[in-house]
Amino acid sequence: MKAESILSGRREVQPEPEPGDEILRRIASAISGVRFGSVEVVIQDSRVVQIERKEKFRFDKPGRG
Repeated sequence: MKAESILSGRREVQPEPEPGDEILRRIASAISGVRFGSVEVVIQDSRVVQIERKEKFRFDKPGRG
């Protein structure tokens, strides 16, 4: 809260996050940290209904390097 609000006893109203903001945060979270893989966003009726994250772990073959 700002100082004026505290002194006057008023509380600032925080705007509610938009549903789209949460979806974008979740997509960004699914993407971050993936070295090899994919993120799939499933859409139905113009709405995001599912986010899938597939990650692959790759290992060097013995004797290579």
